Amino acid sequence: MKKSIVLPIILCLTVFMVVKAADDSAVEVTKKPQTDEEKVVSAVSKVAGQAVKPKQARKVLIFSRTMGYRHRSIGLGKKTLALLGKESGAYEVVVSDDLANFEKPAIDQFDAICFLNTTLNVFGSAKKPETEEAQEEAKTREARLKKNLATYVAGGKGFIGIHAATDTFYEWPEYGNLIGGYFVNHPWRSSTDVVIDVEKGMEKHPLNRGFSTGKLSFKEEIYQFKDPYDSKKLNILTRLNTEESDMKVSGIQRTDNDFGTSWYKNYGEGRVFYCSLGHNNHIYYNAEVLAHYLAGIQYAIGDLELKK
Repeated sequence: MKKSIVLPIILCLTVFMVVKAADDSAVEVTKKPQTDEEKVVSAVSKVAGQAVKPKQARKVLIFSRTMGYRHRSIGLGKKTLALLGKESGAYEVVVSDDLANFEKPAIDQFDAICFLNTTLNVFGSAKKPETEEAQEEAKTREARLKKNLATYVAGGKGFIGIHAATDTFYEWPEYGNLIGGYFVNHPWRSSTDVVIDVEKGMEKHPLNRGFSTGKLSFKEEIYQFKDPYDSKKLNILTRLNTEESDMKVSGIQRTDNDFGTSWYKNYGEGRVFYCSLGHNNHIYYNAEVLAHYLAGIQYAIGDLELKK
């Protein structure tokens, strides 16, 4: 082949390769980042296989009514818990804030009830009833629903609380006994870097099976609790690592460095799982946290049995 022909061919190939590389680079640069929902799907797929086989079909009520602060992550939390149940086959969900679900016999259809970032008196009226008769009816309904919930759990059903579930029902002391404590404040805010440890001696516990290293590091709002919180009376699963987290943040009231972040307990014959992680969106696509949720839910439902 003549040199006069070879040179143009080489130049053409070179230009083609440069242009193709530029196009590939452009594709890489303009590739859309994953949405939070897509991240949830990916995380759920990693942990769904960890579910134990349910003894029977299970139904969980996801309830997120708020009478105070309403977390922006609630919407994503609902989608996450629903997808976690569907993909694992562990449970189906009813996502509803309808108080009729706490009436008899409706409440008995559920194997567990999850309070997802609820706040304050969630059985109260959104607006003050106008007449004395209506006010009395509202008080009667509130008292009835509280009794129904306590009786439901104590009778052998399950209760799951996530994050602000401890910022709920301050006027009803029995709820504090049910869930294990009340929210005081959050010295560690949503933008604070924190380290969460699996409780010593609980590394191999079935509810902690999803933690690969026994330690989590991320930004999250961490709660401080008040009575009836007593870690000696709770089965603490995880807690704030006070050596690797900032202890100079304002608002710390406890002097014992006792900042549990998840636990389980009994309430009568019922089973309660609480996890305070759940303020930031990224918590709902953290695979290790989702594995913790799944195990806790299956414990509350009654399918993940613990040795006594």
